[in-house]
Amino acid sequence: MDFDVVVVGGGPVGASLALALDDAGLRLALVEAHPPQSRGMRGWDSRIYAISPGAAEFLARCGAWGNLAAERVCAVEDMRVFGDDARAEIDFSAYGAGLRELAFIVENRELQRVSWDALGRAPHVEIIAPATCKSLTITENGARLELAAGRALQARLIVGADGADSWVRGKAGMAAARRPYYQTAVVANFEVNQPHFNTAYQWFRRDGVLALLPLPEERVSMVWSTGVEHARELIALAPEELSEQVAAASGQALGAMKVITPAAAFPLQLQRVRQLVAPRVALVGDAAHGVHPLAGQGVNLGFRDARGLAQVLTQRGAQHDCGDYRLLRRYERARREDIVATQFATDALQRLFNNDSRWLAGLRNFGLRATDRVPPLKNFLVQHAVA
Repeated sequence: MDFDVVVVGGGPVGASLALALDDAGLRLALVEAHPPQSRGMRGWDSRIYAISPGAAEFLARCGAWGNLAAERVCAVEDMRVFGDDARAEIDFSAYGAGLRELAFIVENRELQRVSWDALGRAPHVEIIAPATCKSLTITENGARLELAAGRALQARLIVGADGADSWVRGKAGMAAARRPYYQTAVVANFEVNQPHFNTAYQWFRRDGVLALLPLPEERVSMVWSTGVEHARELIALAPEELSEQVAAASGQALGAMKVITPAAAFPLQLQRVRQLVAPRVALVGDAAHGVHPLAGQGVNLGFRDARGLAQVLTQRGAQHDCGDYRLLRRYERARREDIVATQFATDALQRLFNNDSRWLAGLRNFGLRATDRVPPLKNFLVQHAVA
């Protein structure tokens, strides 16, 4: 057997899993079709993540987090959420919850850089990149992964960390049910002329959910989840017009704004995967689930997958076969509740705010005001989000 575990997909989640298993006494390989090319690139990456403190701690144990450039990371200390009624607002405070921060805003490119730097130092991980998968054969005793270049990898376990359209998931016959939100996430970064004080802002609007997330110095990252036609209009705007529209939509919360990265767009959908494991196969990250970005939990769910699978494989005891289905079922059982709860909550919020019902409008705005008046409930929500 060439390897114990082959991870297909070298994004942040797949890379973190390989790093977490580096000292588990396993022979590891990571296969990636498009290795990151971040060195020498300037400017800000328009794709950002809100990394929870729990995920940051996991990445620190993996040897990646500590190498992030401090000037590219911004801690979120407060979050203000507004309904479509001017009186509906809820404030989350790290200090009020007994925490140092609620999240860290990190660019995808920077996270990829430190993860792959750490992979380069991992003695038990063989990086196979760039490489494209050609075929996958599952047998009782192992799996055979054939690459397009001709190399064949024999492994006890194949992990699909290859995104929402997972090739591994498809080849393993693992069903995924998708429901489009008929929304698009428009992202861009801006300079602002008023300090954000490490505060994240979110507005539940009739035309979608607008979030402004703090970046270092006087910069913010925008995620506007809105209808497909409105998203097309935003993408087509000149930078000055986009800046004006976002400033107006945010009620001038941070004053005048200036685009510093071109706007980009990503279609949104809910994706439920019926099984996270199959004989010789496990799924993590977007290959295992898809959620609406309004709570910023997508990548954090993925890191919790990686952490959970690494824990099961590391604590396998006398079980030498890390691809044993009964062992993999421990991972699936451990992760199912978290995934289902997060998908239910984000989907319910999306449905609640993405409609024109006056009755529901009153209900959702009342809910925001009521929750803001109950500190224990707010702290409970914070503690779940930072895990």
